[in-house]
Amino acid sequence: MTCARKLTIWALMVTLLLTAGPALANALSKHDSPYLAMHGDDPVAWHTWSAEVLARAKKENKLLFVSIGYFACHWCHVMQRETYRDPQVAKLLNEHFISVKVDRELNPALDARLIEFVQRTRGVAGWPLNVFLTPEGHPLVGLTYAPKERFLALLADLQQQWRQAPLYLAQTAAKAAATMSAEHARPDPALKAGDGQRYETILVQQALQLGDEMDGGFGEQSKFPMVPQLDALLSAYAHHAMPSLKNFLTLTLDSMATQGMRDHLGGGFFRYTSDPDWQTPHFEKMLYDNALLAGLYLRAATIFKRADYADIARDTLDFMLDNMRGSQGALVASFSAVDADDVEGGYYLWESETLLDTLTRDEYRLMKILWGLEGHADFSAGYLPRVQMSLADAASQLQINKGLAQKHYSSAREKLLNVRACRHLPVDDKRLAAWNGLALTALAEAARLPSGKKYRDAAKDVRDYLLNTLWDGQRLLRAKGKRGELGQAGLEDYAFAAQGLLAWAELTNHDDDFQLVARWVNDAWQRFYSDTGWLLSDQTLLPSGFGVAILDESPLPSPSSTLLRISLRVAQRNGDKMLLARAKQALVAGHTQLQQAAFDYPSQVTLLAEQDVTKP
Repeated sequence: MTCARKLTIWALMVTLLLTAGPALANALSKHDSPYLAMHGDDPVAWHTWSAEVLARAKKENKLLFVSIGYFACHWCHVMQRETYRDPQVAKLLNEHFISVKVDRELNPALDARLIEFVQRTRGVAGWPLNVFLTPEGHPLVGLTYAPKERFLALLADLQQQWRQAPLYLAQTAAKAAATMSAEHARPDPALKAGDGQRYETILVQQALQLGDEMDGGFGEQSKFPMVPQLDALLSAYAHHAMPSLKNFLTLTLDSMATQGMRDHLGGGFFRYTSDPDWQTPHFEKMLYDNALLAGLYLRAATIFKRADYADIARDTLDFMLDNMRGSQGALVASFSAVDADDVEGGYYLWESETLLDTLTRDEYRLMKILWGLEGHADFSAGYLPRVQMSLADAASQLQINKGLAQKHYSSAREKLLNVRACRHLPVDDKRLAAWNGLALTALAEAARLPSGKKYRDAAKDVRDYLLNTLWDGQRLLRAKGKRGELGQAGLEDYAFAAQGLLAWAELTNHDDDFQLVARWVNDAWQRFYSDTGWLLSDQTLLPSGFGVAILDESPLPSPSSTLLRISLRVAQRNGDKMLLARAKQALVAGHTQLQQAAFDYPSQVTLLAEQDVTKP
């Protein structure tokens, strides 16, 4: 072979190497996100969400498959086991799609955008959230959990349609995105005097119509805490003491605290129950739920003068501090719904044999009737403790005095906790700015209790983590991993972290903290608000980005309403007339949505009811 021919072949090989796309490989192995890392061994060639991935999709003219979930999600684990570890699924995805895995806790703005799309197109949305996007980034088809065979059929159908009519599908997706953008841009008439109170009345009416009169809460199939709605109803009751509203609120608070949504042995609340009677939880525990519920019960204790609600709040905060606090003082994101043996709820459930082997006869008799540990177990792995009666009633039924019953209860609880300590529950150890901000708010509120010193000390640790680890002097980080920054801070991080720091500053009267709150508030306005309204993030990478006048409530409070509340307080404290005017102007935007959907925007309704926004 001549030297010239060798050089020609070598040049051709270099050209092929330079022009070929990156080799298909799973990029998630050993990722700092536990959720992404658990997909690191899937045969799917997962990518992380980035501008480079979008560029690759355009270059190769392939649909993007974006799959979003989180570590504690039960059905996310199921779909991984059934579908993403299947070689046939992986082959189709790797050949015909660009596959992206997203931890929703690291990219809540992208999650919210795609949740809205699936909600509009399917009528219901949740996790795992699976959305196919065109190479330009427009959502095309979305779904939640799907069995493997149905998912395979969808992949084959989409691949065929994209091969036959890519231009038509791309144009259809782009038009749908433009329609959503136009809907969010509709102007509103001026707010009239008294509209705030009127919207609050509508909120109460809608809540009582949607509420469950028998068991409390909202929903006919499953029950979520829905803290923003309940918190707004507490405020409405404080404004106008309606007996029907009090009855509904106390019924809901009592049901959540005594039935299956709460861990009666170790403390803390599960994310939701899959039945309307609050009996059957999905067993994940989230930091945000527990922080919000602790604050809710603290406020309910004051409004209804119920000392037991303050006890529930303290018990929830104690669970957070005992189980979720890391070595640097911040709190981890969540505990998985499945235990180390892949049993949903296995960490929390009790077989009769284990109870009998662990407890004395008298302890077992008490706990059996107190927690309903008799009859047929509702779960294959055993019984879930639920409060069936008070300790005094249990003592009366067993014909023993209350002091002895308390002794048996304390002894039994200690023994069961020792057994449970030997079990293993997977943890998502991310320390998120937003969720730690919510925890800081609850801890600062609890620090005002007579026994509040430990909560004050814990609040300082969270405050220090936010300031020393997640604030670099120029911008807030959403989270930090072993390899550096995790995710990107969005509006909710700035809003909830500022809210927590403000609660701390008002507790301690530290001027430096007040000044940093003002800095975060102003940064948030600059980054996440424009003439079109609020953006959850300024870095979603998707086209057709649009702002919205009001962000509705998810399990978390509305970050826009939260920032507005903080802005008003900061402006009044600092005499900042420009910030005050800007906040009041943004507060009234989009208010006509509340006429029909006040229940979806309870934080905004409460803020409007509290503010005389018609005054200059």
